[in-house]
Amino acid sequence: MANQQHLELLQQGSNMWNTWRKQHPEVKSDFRGADLNGADLNGADLWGADLNGADLSGVNLWGANLSRTDLIGADLSGADLSSAHLVDTDLSGANLSGANLSRTHLRGATLIDATLSRVTLIDATLSDAILSDATLSRATLIDAILSRADLSRADLSGAHLSKATINAADLSGANLSRATLIDADLSGATLSRANLSEAILSRANLNGAMLIGTILIRATLTSCSIHGISVWNIQLDEAKQENLVITEKDESTITVDNLEVAQFIYLLLNNSKIRDVIDTIAKKAVLILGRFTPERKAVLDALREALRTNGYLPILFDFEKPSSRNFTETVKTLAHLSRFIIADLTDPASIPQELYAIVPTLAVPIQPLVEVSQKEYSMFDDLKRTYHWILPTYRYTDLSTLLTSLPTHLIAPAEQKADELSKR
Repeated sequence: MANQQHLELLQQGSNMWNTWRKQHPEVKSDFRGADLNGADLNGADLWGADLNGADLSGVNLWGANLSRTDLIGADLSGADLSSAHLVDTDLSGANLSGANLSRTHLRGATLIDATLSRVTLIDATLSDAILSDATLSRATLIDAILSRADLSRADLSGAHLSKATINAADLSGANLSRATLIDADLSGATLSRANLSEAILSRANLNGAMLIGTILIRATLTSCSIHGISVWNIQLDEAKQENLVITEKDESTITVDNLEVAQFIYLLLNNSKIRDVIDTIAKKAVLILGRFTPERKAVLDALREALRTNGYLPILFDFEKPSSRNFTETVKTLAHLSRFIIADLTDPASIPQELYAIVPTLAVPIQPLVEVSQKEYSMFDDLKRTYHWILPTYRYTDLSTLLTSLPTHLIAPAEQKADELSKR
């Protein structure tokens, strides 16, 4: 039962309560089971109070201090807790459905089995919070900080987590179906057995994340960073996978279009023993060499999309960025994996001595292309005269012409040469 004196003081408003609280800091406030429905407790100092089972539905707690309070089983549905402090607060089993917790500080809070459906947590801080088995369906967590939070088995279906920081969080067994995670930081997160069916993860950071038994059916995985990701036994049926970046920021950018293939390719680049199995793999990869300069980006992107449409797995290698890895070795490994190579020679600096180094050692069809207004760099003539797997350079006037001619003037000759080389 609540302390009647405490309850009467609090019902007189935050100013009266805060004054009394300062005068009696040693007293533990007791509001167990109290009915405070609809009260205005704006800025109230309720630090360490016992509000176990209290009815705080619809209460105005804007900017209130509720840190280290006991709110187990409390009803906070529809309450305004924006900018409030609930650091290390126990909200296990509490009902916060429809509450406003924007910019609220919930670091280290315990919300086990709590109900937070349709709650607003924009820009809220929940780092190190425990939300296992909590219900956050259709919650809004844009820009929220959930670093190292325990969200195991939590229901986040339909939740909006765009730009949220969820690094190193435990999401094992969580339900994230239809969740929006655009630009979210999930680096180092555990997503084992999580359900992300129909989730949108465009540009999400999945570096170092663990996905074991994860469900990604019809999920959108475009332009995600996936360096160091651990993938095993995942479900990707009808998932949209494009432009997955497998390298670190300071390395030459390498992108692929399949999560499982991405992990394999990265292993190939970093483990010499695994490279030995390349010859046994059916080759669908096409290596595109060039630079991602603003002038060439549109051409390379369009070329990549056209190759996808024709059933290939395009791999783009960006020569522009510096790389800590042996540059030539990286290109050679990717070339060995590929069915054929398309080399963009429009910018003479795009494919310098690296191409000159790999051509003599790898008999892989190379289809050069260049705009009609440009000339090939001089060293390339020597290569063409010496190595027959370099096909005649295709010259195009514009992007539309290039894409229209792709099947007949680039893919067909490259496939013919690949078949010829395989019979030797």
